[in-house]
Amino acid sequence: MTFGYARVSTDDQSLDRQIDALNSYGVDELLTEKMTGTKRNRPEL
Repeated sequence: MTFGYARVSTDDQSLDRQIDALNSYGVDELLTEKMTGTKRNRPEL
C-alpha cells in the first residue's frame, strides 16, 4: 500500500496541486492537512 501526504501551512493555501501530483503516482491512501509545519502534533503525519 502506498500512502501520500499533502500539507499546506494556512487555510488560504490550496492542496490541489499536491493532491493531483500524488494521485498521478497512484497512491492508495491520501492524507491531507492544513497546519503549520512547526507544530509537533499533526494527526495525519
